[in-house]
Amino acid sequence: MRRRYFAGLFALGLAVFATACGTSNDSANVPSDSVAVVGDKAITKSEFDDLVTYARRSYATQKRPFPKVGTPEYVQIRDQAIALLVQRAQFEVKAKDLGVDVSDEAVDKRIDEYIKERHKGNRKAFEAELKQQGLSDAQARDIIRGNLVQEGIYKKVTSDVKIDDKAVKDYYEKNKSQYGTPDTRVVRHVLVKDHALAERLYNQLKAGGNWNAIAKKYSQDPASKNQGGKMTATRGQLVPEFEQVAFSLAKDQVSIPIKTQYGWHVIEALSKTKKGTSTPFNQVKEAIRQQLAQDKKNKAMEKWVADMRKDLKDDTAYQVGYKPTNPNSSTAG
Repeated sequence: MRRRYFAGLFALGLAVFATACGTSNDSANVPSDSVAVVGDKAITKSEFDDLVTYARRSYATQKRPFPKVGTPEYVQIRDQAIALLVQRAQFEVKAKDLGVDVSDEAVDKRIDEYIKERHKGNRKAFEAELKQQGLSDAQARDIIRGNLVQEGIYKKVTSDVKIDDKAVKDYYEKNKSQYGTPDTRVVRHVLVKDHALAERLYNQLKAGGNWNAIAKKYSQDPASKNQGGKMTATRGQLVPEFEQVAFSLAKDQVSIPIKTQYGWHVIEALSKTKKGTSTPFNQVKEAIRQQLAQDKKNKAMEKWVADMRKDLKDDTAYQVGYKPTNPNSSTAG
């Protein structure tokens, strides 16, 4: 997972849906004081410098040396800064097509909500936080506006997403094991690498041999050998060969040696199987519906972003020296 250098308090929410930036090579239409353009919207060098300064401050706070210009680490920071800015501009360009417009009042409201939630209404504490982050009021407002634009687009793009009852029920039936507790039973076992040794230990244990002593001396399972091989077997969490035998034995029955990827096991069932429980469908159906809806919304948004980038590819250009070196550069962490 790549480190996100601009993931501070006001990190652009656009990064959630980041994909590859446009890769146009045409820099003829990029003004000299800009690093890129998207349509008729120029991204100025000052905006880029602000983000790099923000990254420097983050490094300083962590007491880490900031990468030198020209190093791979600096290139990565530069590429992510460009990706963030281009992404924000692309969203703003497309927002108009969807009728998404963020007013100054909406930005004010979001700031007020944040101050109330984070600082209990103390605006001075908010201003101190901006200072600590190295952000001016205008910069913070721009970032918040970008987040609101994204939220507006997301709401428009996903407004038609619906999950019917059949989809919810089908998911529940296919994933019942997630909604409840599995079968368990207490067993003990000895694990060895050699079949002949497993046979010999089986005969000893079958004849009443001391499980504690034998497990401690011979077992290769570090988690259970010092407990006489004792463990709780949980259905669905064991290798198939072990699970099949562990849950088919009668209580106090000792199995013949069975082979798994770990070696040879001799198993004894110490308790009856405790049947798992299932959470009734009615208790989880709305949670499942919300989960499926969120998944579907995310896919719809990802498709919209991919289509948007293709549509704006020819309208996105970079100043010489600022085009991301990796065509798959992403701000996603």
